[in-house]
Amino acid sequence: MSIPLRPVVTALALAMLACAASSAGWGGNHKLAPHGFAQQWWGRIHPALAAASAPATWPQFRGPGANGTSADAALPERWSATENVVWKTDIPGMGWSSPVVWDDRIFLTTVVSSKTPEPPKKGLYFGGNRGAPEDEHRWLVYAISFPTGKVLWQREVHRATPGIARHLKNSYASETPVTDGERVYAYFGSAGLYCFDLDGKLLWQQAGKPRATRYGWGTAASPVLHGGRVYIVNDNDEESYLAALDKKTGKEIWRVKRDEGSNWSTPFIWESGRRTEIVTSGTKRVRSYDLDGKLIWEMGGMSSIVIPTPFARHGLLYLASGYVGDTVRPVFAVRPGAAGDISLKPGETSNAFVVWHLPQGGPYNPSPLVYGDYYYTLYDRGFLTCHDARTGKEIYGKVRLDDAAQAFTASPWAANGKIFALSEDGDTFVIQAGPEFKLLGRNSLDEMCMSTPALVKGNLLIRTASKLYRIGKK
Repeated sequence: MSIPLRPVVTALALAMLACAASSAGWGGNHKLAPHGFAQQWWGRIHPALAAASAPATWPQFRGPGANGTSADAALPERWSATENVVWKTDIPGMGWSSPVVWDDRIFLTTVVSSKTPEPPKKGLYFGGNRGAPEDEHRWLVYAISFPTGKVLWQREVHRATPGIARHLKNSYASETPVTDGERVYAYFGSAGLYCFDLDGKLLWQQAGKPRATRYGWGTAASPVLHGGRVYIVNDNDEESYLAALDKKTGKEIWRVKRDEGSNWSTPFIWESGRRTEIVTSGTKRVRSYDLDGKLIWEMGGMSSIVIPTPFARHGLLYLASGYVGDTVRPVFAVRPGAAGDISLKPGETSNAFVVWHLPQGGPYNPSPLVYGDYYYTLYDRGFLTCHDARTGKEIYGKVRLDDAAQAFTASPWAANGKIFALSEDGDTFVIQAGPEFKLLGRNSLDEMCMSTPALVKGNLLIRTASKLYRIGKK
């Protein structure tokens, strides 16, 4: 891959100028240089440096490492439906998949029905079950220009009546695509897996098979990539499995059956330094497989409905599940190297591989977050907690973000010393990171949001019910 020389040289020159300015005392109220002069020069230097260092990819759900954090100093902290909006693009149909990005291309999915669907209702409630619709639906993959927001291409991959039901708040395009910079892989649960090159040429496809899900809620677990393979978990009420496919050809390499009912958790590729394994959360068991599909270790004790995605920080694997109707809503921190059954015995809070455990600390929909030394949990009803990421010690208990904000599905993210929590109302709450809770602000888009944003190149990509926003500092 070639690297453009001019931006690199420019960034280096600006960096040297910044060092010279610092040595001369221009970075503050030094008598050798007026403060206004320093601000003028730094105002020119800082955006260029930030742009030069900002990551150009957000390839999967929750980004690199699936952990939802970024060191990008240029990311915005304030926005609205008009403020700091670089562009917004209408997205037809319905889909809660997250956008993924490679260089100047954004990929996301949606499904358009031939009849106007019933709009989703916010919050947690009973009665969201819906039967399978009888009208024709179109499954679509979009590529959008990062600089302009214009649609570069769209491809219809499937057209049919859905064949399975979904929850009122779910969609038939809730799985987030994944890309490696050469291809993009769009998975639609029961409608199949489709591989395109970045210019929209269909390279291969694997047709899906509609399978019944618990309560007819539908599917949501996203695909992941590692090496030359794409991995799919499909936990349903008929025939659950984990499969590995050749990413270039789509040929199935192996498939293992899973003794599981429906789950909605995306698998995680854990590269711990000791080995690489595929971690899958499930209602009956958390299971870890090697790259050939052989079970390495397993653990019981999860909630009866499992949605949050596993992730790793500080050499530990974090697992959580928290169906609001359960008394068991656990969090586990697991060290690498486990084998066999590592389940906690009654009364235990740790063992040789479970470093710490919270019996009632897991969220229902949002995936937790580790930022710095702290483990943060955003609960669906609008509370935030903070624990020591290495020990599980409580730093602060449940704090409500706002009395009026009681519905959160998108996973939180962190950058620039702050935690961001996006509600279903389209309000993002900005919280000071660290051991003391402090609400710093709120940014509103005035439309329902359930998709987890992408953080890339100094910008946020936020998907609402009808639009994709590129939010960046102006």
